[in-house]
Amino acid sequence: MNSTVAPNLVAAVSEQRQWNRLMAMAQLGAITGADGSPGVNRPCLSALDREARRLLIGWGEAIGLKPSTDALGNLFLRHEGTEPGLAPVLAGSHMDSQPAGGRFDGIWGVVAALEAVQALHEAKVATRRPIEIVAWTNEEGGRFAPGCMGSMAYAGHRPPDTWDAVTDGEGIRFGDALREQLALEADIPRRSLGAVEGRAPHAYVEAHIEQGPILEAEGLDIGIVTGIQGSRWFLVELAGESAHAGTAPVSTRRDAVQDMVRAITALNGLMADPTDVLRFTVARIEVAPNSSNSVAETVRFTIDFRHPDAAVLTERGDAIEATIRGAVRNCGVQVTERFHALPVEFAPEVTGAVARAAAAQGLAARRMPSGAFHDAQFMVPLCPTGMIFVPSRRGISHNPAEYSSPEQLARGARVLAQVLAELAEG
Repeated sequence: MNSTVAPNLVAAVSEQRQWNRLMAMAQLGAITGADGSPGVNRPCLSALDREARRLLIGWGEAIGLKPSTDALGNLFLRHEGTEPGLAPVLAGSHMDSQPAGGRFDGIWGVVAALEAVQALHEAKVATRRPIEIVAWTNEEGGRFAPGCMGSMAYAGHRPPDTWDAVTDGEGIRFGDALREQLALEADIPRRSLGAVEGRAPHAYVEAHIEQGPILEAEGLDIGIVTGIQGSRWFLVELAGESAHAGTAPVSTRRDAVQDMVRAITALNGLMADPTDVLRFTVARIEVAPNSSNSVAETVRFTIDFRHPDAAVLTERGDAIEATIRGAVRNCGVQVTERFHALPVEFAPEVTGAVARAAAAQGLAARRMPSGAFHDAQFMVPLCPTGMIFVPSRRGISHNPAEYSSPEQLARGARVLAQVLAELAEG
């Protein structure tokens, strides 16, 4: 598609309408960050999540879109094509947030897909293939770990009951929270679970803020995402013994915190990378009894390990448990891998469409990988897949200070509209 094909479609994208919808969504779970920035805490499968979903459905139904959900709670809004039997083009992202999240991560991809489809509708651009807006369940993993449960189940990457026993911080099981949500949404038509029970989509496109500083630093409008680096998540549990901090000799202690420090120090050695490409993070630590004058009996901590090279991801990830066991002196050790996604490359059919749309609209763009994982990672085996990035201020994300301007987001939605029009004609 080129600049002569759909100028009316591009013009139909409304910067103000999209921004108003994003700000309406931002009120559902609104919080204030430490610096005063407005943020969002909207956990998946919560009352706030359901309220956001109903708001989205209402906007979609107002322009004739048909909602449906599947067994994982993934939400779809269908814009029919002239040949309804053809496999649809999917576009969307997620609606859940981090506990102290921003107003744009994930939710903009859903709102942008709606804006693009509404522009198609208003510009009277008919497409052969249906287009479906999708809001995936639990991309963030902020309430129930790991993330991307909805897209993993949809793609057949994991069986749909894999995470039923996973609990949140209050002990609520994912399976129970999902059943509650499905019951409360029983009025929404139910569909089969993606590629597991039906035909694969024709293509999938996800619009997202960059979550990095490159586009802003280089003064660019659009990121043509070439792929996503691999990720592995682990939960480490150390079992020691509590004792009195004032009376128990250090030489006799089974101190879980001290063994955690030894383990993390050894892991820092394993993950050392002079090129600074590897990403290794210990971000969540739980200590019991968590008393200032008691030796720690148990420690649980998480590991987030990422790399764009599958060989490095596999080799060093597989060495994590042995490294921990070799460093720990006094505690029992249990290491559980909770998430494993190999690096992926996006399809030239989609990256090419994004490049053509950006060029046709006179936008400055570059090809770039994604350091963060997204639902798009699990769509790659099913269909041609790609992503569109727009700049984010200072690259800040998973933080209330996260920000992209209305103009930047509108440019992304216009590119998305043109990409969907092209793919849905294919």
